[in-house]
Amino acid sequence: MEPKLGAFIDLKKIEKTFLHLREAARELRQLVSKEKNYILNEIAKKVASSSNEIQNANQKDLKALVKDATPAFRDRLVLNQKRIDSMVESLRQVSELKDPVNEVIEERTLQNGLRVKRVRSPLGVIFMIFESRPNVILEAFSLAYKSGNVIALRGGRESAHTSKVIYKIISDSLKQYHSKFLPFFGFNDYDRKIIKALLKRSDLVDIVVPRGGERLIEMVQKTAAMPVIKNDRGLCHTYVADDADVEMAVEIVNNAKTQRPGVCNALETVLVHKSVADSFIKKLYTRTRDTNLIWHTDKATLKILKASDNVIAAKEKDWDTEYLDLVINCKVVKNLEEAISHIEKHGSKHSETIVTSSEEKARKFQNEIDAAAVYWNASTRFTDGFEFGLGGELGISTQKLHVRGPVGLRELTTPRWIIDGNGQIRK
Repeated sequence: MEPKLGAFIDLKKIEKTFLHLREAARELRQLVSKEKNYILNEIAKKVASSSNEIQNANQKDLKALVKDATPAFRDRLVLNQKRIDSMVESLRQVSELKDPVNEVIEERTLQNGLRVKRVRSPLGVIFMIFESRPNVILEAFSLAYKSGNVIALRGGRESAHTSKVIYKIISDSLKQYHSKFLPFFGFNDYDRKIIKALLKRSDLVDIVVPRGGERLIEMVQKTAAMPVIKNDRGLCHTYVADDADVEMAVEIVNNAKTQRPGVCNALETVLVHKSVADSFIKKLYTRTRDTNLIWHTDKATLKILKASDNVIAAKEKDWDTEYLDLVINCKVVKNLEEAISHIEKHGSKHSETIVTSSEEKARKFQNEIDAAAVYWNASTRFTDGFEFGLGGELGISTQKLHVRGPVGLRELTTPRWIIDGNGQIRK
């Protein structure tokens, strides 16, 4: 027997809302691609015309942010014109992508005349819990909507003003096209008891997607009675091989670490072959000096950089730390095997890169590293649904079932069987 949500009036309202979401899922499954695309483009226009309102709300959230918030955390919260333009473009891209719903994966006619097909179908009611980044609201909604799923979103308290404005834009737009129940709900109540209560209700929620820190993901995994699409931490590495183009390696690592350090696909540790360590490490230090990057290093790196500013000896726990800030680990290794072993021990199975001129080494690295995305001569910052041409993402899944890597449209569907007969019975 499913546990009750509770006696509080707000929880009863939430229960009713989720029952309405489940009814809305039936209506949404009836929409054809042309209708969904039109609605997404209308929402994109509304977001573009509401840019000032969104930024004003975002300023309220930024002003209310605690003074000791890190620059990287503050950056995750910011919605400037460039990011709003990117949100609009993401909506438009999703509208142009092929609709995966009812895509035939395979079909055949059996000897008894039954015609069987495997087709893609929506997952149902998705509950996504995210922290601090309000730009994920539109990405998540658009992907869910296009793939025929209804979605409920609950962000962090720190983005409350911004989220409220974006939720209203989506809801007001959908009211024009959905007559009874909306296939979307955005939480303005930040009581954590609501989350924990909903996570026990598999009759209301089909899939839960936690997108945030380790504590959130751990809580969801321990509590959820329904399947979880886990977006775990991103402890990403770059290995600079002995035959690497050092200048290329410096630019790749600089981009992966400093372009936007507060996101999950940012670099945390660089491993350097001993034969290029002196040249690479000195050049990377010079390249990143203006960013005030803090280095946590092994003894070999410490010896190369000597008494340079912002360089300290790494502690053992540092190799397992996702900083999400302008902090980098650096270690000198003797060969490719040592680099792979280090990543397998300390990595989070998110995104890893090798910089080498040898395809043989690159393929060995890509084949042996167990991660959702493994690169050759490129920054880990590309592990992103938008960059991969998916129009956006519900997150970067580090698990192995049901999806791995950026969660796009097709990943929000599941195969099922459609069978046509003409009176067959089993003997």
